Amino acid sequence: MDNFQDPPPFIADAMLGKLARWLRVMGCDVEYFQLIGDAELVARASMTGRLILTRDTLLVRRREARGNHFFVTGDHFRDQLRQVVERFAIDPAARFLTRCLECNTLLTEIEKENVRARVPPYVYATHELFRACPSCDRLYWQGTHRERMAVEVADISPGAKK
Repeated sequence: MDNFQDPPPFIADAMLGKLARWLRVMGCDVEYFQLIGDAELVARASMTGRLILTRDTLLVRRREARGNHFFVTGDHFRDQLRQVVERFAIDPAARFLTRCLECNTLLTEIEKENVRARVPPYVYATHELFRACPSCDRLYWQGTHRERMAVEVADISPGAKK
Protein backbone atom coordinates (compact mmCIF):
# COMPACT_ATOMS: atom_id res chain seq x y z
CA MET A 1 0.00 0.00 0.00
CA ASP A 2 1.32 3.42 -0.90
CA ASN A 3 1.55 6.10 1.77
CA PHE A 4 1.00 9.06 -0.52
CA GLN A 5 -0.71 12.16 0.79
CA ASP A 6 -1.80 15.58 -0.38
CA PRO A 7 1.24 17.85 -0.28
CA PRO A 8 1.01 21.25 1.38
CA PRO A 9 0.87 24.33 -0.80
CA PHE A 10 4.41 25.53 -1.41
CA ILE A 11 6.22 28.73 -2.26
CA ALA A 12 9.67 28.26 -3.81
CA ASP A 13 12.50 30.74 -3.45
CA ALA A 14 14.11 32.37 -6.47
CA MET A 15 16.81 29.66 -6.67
CA LEU A 16 14.28 26.87 -7.23
CA GLY A 17 12.44 27.80 -10.43
CA LYS A 18 13.01 24.48 -12.18
CA LEU A 19 11.94 22.57 -9.08
CA ALA A 20 8.78 24.68 -8.86
CA ARG A 21 7.93 23.96 -12.49
CA TRP A 22 8.42 20.20 -12.10
CA LEU A 23 6.34 20.14 -8.93
CA ARG A 24 3.62 21.87 -10.95
CA VAL A 25 3.99 19.15 -13.60
CA MET A 26 3.10 16.74 -10.77
CA GLY A 27 0.08 18.87 -9.89
CA CYS A 28 1.50 20.44 -6.74
CA ASP A 29 0.39 23.93 -5.76
CA VAL A 30 3.63 25.91 -5.97
CA GLU A 31 3.94 29.67 -6.11
CA TYR A 32 7.15 30.92 -7.66
CA PHE A 33 8.37 34.41 -8.43
CA GLN A 34 11.67 34.80 -10.23
CA LEU A 35 12.38 38.12 -8.55
CA ILE A 36 11.27 38.01 -4.93
CA GLY A 37 13.18 39.11 -1.87
CA ASP A 38 13.44 37.01 1.26
CA ALA A 39 11.27 39.32 3.36
CA GLU A 40 8.49 39.33 0.74
CA LEU A 41 8.73 35.56 0.27
CA VAL A 42 8.44 34.90 4.01
CA ALA A 43 5.56 37.36 4.38
CA ARG A 44 3.73 35.83 1.41
CA ALA A 45 4.22 32.31 2.78
CA SER A 46 2.81 33.38 6.12
CA MET A 47 -0.11 35.26 4.58
CA THR A 48 -1.10 32.41 2.21
CA GLY A 49 -0.32 29.41 4.42
CA ARG A 50 2.41 28.09 2.15
CA LEU A 51 5.49 26.09 3.09
CA ILE A 52 8.74 27.66 1.87
CA LEU A 53 11.02 25.53 -0.31
CA THR A 54 14.48 27.01 -0.17
CA ARG A 55 18.21 26.51 -0.61
CA ASP A 56 18.96 29.83 1.05
CA THR A 57 20.71 29.36 4.40
CA LEU A 58 20.17 33.02 5.33
CA LEU A 59 16.44 32.75 4.68
CA VAL A 60 16.02 29.78 7.03
CA ARG A 61 17.69 31.78 9.81
CA ARG A 62 14.91 34.37 9.72
CA ARG A 63 12.67 34.10 12.74
CA GLU A 64 9.58 34.32 10.51
CA ALA A 65 10.70 31.32 8.44
CA ARG A 66 11.45 28.99 11.36
CA GLY A 67 9.14 26.02 11.35
CA ASN A 68 7.73 26.96 7.96
CA HIS A 69 10.37 25.85 5.51
CA PHE A 70 11.90 22.81 3.93
CA PHE A 71 15.57 23.10 3.13
CA VAL A 72 16.36 21.56 -0.26
CA THR A 73 19.88 20.14 -0.39
CA GLY A 74 20.13 18.74 -3.92
CA ASP A 75 22.13 20.62 -6.54
CA HIS A 76 20.30 19.19 -9.55
CA PHE A 77 16.55 19.58 -10.05
CA ARG A 78 16.04 15.80 -10.25
CA ASP A 79 17.67 15.34 -6.83
CA GLN A 80 15.67 18.27 -5.46
CA LEU A 81 12.45 16.88 -6.87
CA ARG A 82 13.14 13.41 -5.51
CA GLN A 83 13.90 14.93 -2.10
CA VAL A 84 10.59 16.87 -1.98
CA VAL A 85 8.58 13.92 -3.34
CA GLU A 86 10.02 11.60 -0.70
CA ARG A 87 9.74 14.07 2.20
CA PHE A 88 6.11 14.95 1.52
CA ALA A 89 5.03 11.50 0.26
CA ILE A 90 3.83 12.93 -3.06
CA ASP A 91 2.44 10.60 -5.71
CA PRO A 92 4.09 12.07 -8.82
CA ALA A 93 1.43 10.67 -11.16
CA ALA A 94 -1.75 11.35 -9.15
CA ARG A 95 -2.25 14.92 -10.38
CA PHE A 96 0.00 14.83 -13.42
CA LEU A 97 -0.42 17.96 -15.60
CA THR A 98 -3.47 19.34 -13.81
CA ARG A 99 -1.94 22.80 -13.16
CA CYS A 100 -0.75 25.52 -15.46
CA LEU A 101 3.02 25.31 -15.65
CA GLU A 102 3.28 29.07 -15.98
CA CYS A 103 0.89 30.48 -13.38
CA ASN A 104 0.02 27.51 -11.13
CA THR A 105 -3.77 27.65 -11.69
CA LEU A 106 -5.76 24.42 -11.91
CA LEU A 107 -6.58 23.59 -15.53
CA THR A 108 -10.10 23.08 -16.82
CA GLU A 109 -11.29 21.03 -19.77
CA ILE A 110 -12.27 23.03 -22.80
CA GLU A 111 -14.47 21.95 -25.71
CA LYS A 112 -12.47 20.98 -28.77
CA GLU A 113 -14.43 23.34 -31.00
CA ASN A 114 -13.37 26.27 -28.80
CA VAL A 115 -9.67 25.71 -29.56
CA ARG A 116 -9.90 25.29 -33.36
CA ALA A 117 -8.48 28.75 -34.14
CA ARG A 118 -5.86 28.57 -31.38
CA VAL A 119 -4.00 25.34 -32.16
CA PRO A 120 -2.24 24.07 -35.28
CA PRO A 121 -4.55 22.18 -37.71
CA TYR A 122 -2.68 18.90 -37.14
CA VAL A 123 -3.13 19.19 -33.37
CA TYR A 124 -6.82 19.94 -33.80
CA ALA A 125 -7.28 16.95 -36.12
CA THR A 126 -5.36 14.45 -33.97
CA HIS A 127 -6.36 15.36 -30.40
CA GLU A 128 -9.67 15.20 -28.57
CA LEU A 129 -8.84 16.41 -25.07
CA PHE A 130 -7.79 19.99 -24.44
CA ARG A 131 -7.33 21.87 -21.20
CA ALA A 132 -7.03 25.58 -20.61
CA CYS A 133 -5.76 27.76 -17.83
CA PRO A 134 -8.60 30.02 -16.66
CA SER A 135 -6.06 32.61 -15.46
CA CYS A 136 -3.57 33.01 -18.31
CA ASP A 137 -5.56 31.28 -21.08
CA ARG A 138 -2.70 28.95 -22.02
CA LEU A 139 -3.79 25.74 -23.79
CA TYR A 140 -2.63 22.19 -23.09
CA TRP A 141 -3.05 18.91 -24.98
CA GLN A 142 -1.42 15.50 -24.95
CA GLY A 143 1.54 16.05 -27.24
CA THR A 144 4.95 14.42 -27.28
CA HIS A 145 6.16 16.84 -24.60
CA ARG A 146 3.65 15.19 -22.23
CA GLU A 147 5.18 11.77 -22.92
CA ARG A 148 8.68 13.09 -22.17
CA MET A 149 7.43 14.66 -18.94
CA ALA A 150 5.75 11.38 -17.94
CA VAL A 151 9.06 9.53 -18.41
CA GLU A 152 10.88 12.14 -16.32
CA VAL A 153 8.26 11.92 -13.55
CA ALA A 154 8.41 8.11 -13.60
CA ASP A 155 12.18 8.34 -13.07
CA ILE A 156 11.58 10.50 -9.99
CA SER A 157 8.90 8.27 -8.51
CA PRO A 158 9.67 6.44 -5.26
CA GLY A 159 11.01 3.01 -6.11
CA ALA A 160 12.43 4.11 -9.47
CA LYS A 161 16.00 3.11 -10.13
CA LYS A 162 18.27 6.03 -9.36
